[in-house]
Amino acid sequence: MDSGTLRYRQTGRYTIHMRVGELSKRSGVPVPTIKYYLREGLLPAGVLTSPNQAHYDDEHLRRLRLVRALMEVGGLSIATVREVLTVVDTRDESLHHKLGTVQEAISQPGSVELDPLAVKDVQAFCDRHAAPDGFDIGSSNVTQMLAAALSAARSVGHAHFQEILDPYLEGMRIIAKADLDYIAHRGARDDVIEAMVIGTLIGDAVLKAVRRLAHAQVSREVLADGPG
Repeated sequence: MDSGTLRYRQTGRYTIHMRVGELSKRSGVPVPTIKYYLREGLLPAGVLTSPNQAHYDDEHLRRLRLVRALMEVGGLSIATVREVLTVVDTRDESLHHKLGTVQEAISQPGSVELDPLAVKDVQAFCDRHAAPDGFDIGSSNVTQMLAAALSAARSVGHAHFQEILDPYLEGMRIIAKADLDYIAHRGARDDVIEAMVIGTLIGDAVLKAVRRLAHAQVSREVLADGPG
């Protein structure tokens, strides 16, 4: 029997009631960090069983894992984590809208000065791919990130990097389909939302690694001039 006590909810699912030490053990998050998240309002308060004791359940465990991913994997600020959690907890939005809002929240353009020509390139790219009429890239963190990347490319002598945006998009649509298939088969809505957030953050890191492996394969075919 688990060290926590079991409570049968009306949903027909068992949930474990645990003290903060057990919550720490199950999540891998140290107790002081859990208390910090509680103080910052990132983790809901537990149910008080005495003036100095509180019990937590599997919903706290789910939220704790999500906060940990946002803080440690995503490197997000407390303010941004709060913004993401607000989106996650909003019940009357479609999953499609939630995904867009979450991606906006976790996308940080940085402080790079945007090159007007890079901005023009991104605007043209968006227009080619059915952006709404009057769409302004300045209204989106994601498109500002792209403009910042192209601005950086221009600053180091790669003014034509935008020429591979269309092939990139074609490849990324295949990846996006795999992402959405992964998300959609998570079962309960809360599981889908959690997978949406964590999958986006971890997926960014995985893409970097897999892209480099693909470079190794393709360069062997295209650039290699001998057995080495």
